[in-house]
Amino acid sequence: MSTPRTVVLVGNPKPASRTLDAALLVARALDGEPDLVVDLATWGPRLLDWSDAEVSELVAQVSAAKLLVVASPTYKASFTGLLKVFLDRVAGDGLAGTVAVPLMLSAAPRHAMAAETFLRPVLTELGATVPGAALSVVDKAYDDPAAYEAWLAAVRPVVAALLDPIATPVAG
Repeated sequence: MSTPRTVVLVGNPKPASRTLDAALLVARALDGEPDLVVDLATWGPRLLDWSDAEVSELVAQVSAAKLLVVASPTYKASFTGLLKVFLDRVAGDGLAGTVAVPLMLSAAPRHAMAAETFLRPVLTELGATVPGAALSVVDKAYDDPAAYEAWLAAVRPVVAALLDPIATPVAG
């Protein structure tokens, strides 16, 4: 497989979840159809087997992304353990050179800071550049484009400049 430009990584334990749908919406709005979609629920216990060559290759593909949309539902005011298990396999600076977008779906607006407080720091610790505030969406609005409009308006130009700095002039 060639190096993917845009990757969607979803840590919902339920396969084909609303979290996946939300992450695809964000990826498409920022950079078009993703090259690789990783629904971690489909990998199950293999993620815990550090000798699994296919999982290691998957980690390498995710780490090589130019744009990485990382999505999780909010569980106990943070992201899922499933996503944490996968991210633990990424090298300490394994996301250097990657623009990463943290996205979390939550049951209520009171959980809006979980993405900024817990998911964003993990991505930056792994070397990723996070181009704005983390995105939090109430899960009942996961398929409503209006739930993403303000965030996309703020972040889309930054992502474009980071992905294609020559083609996208930066004001200033």
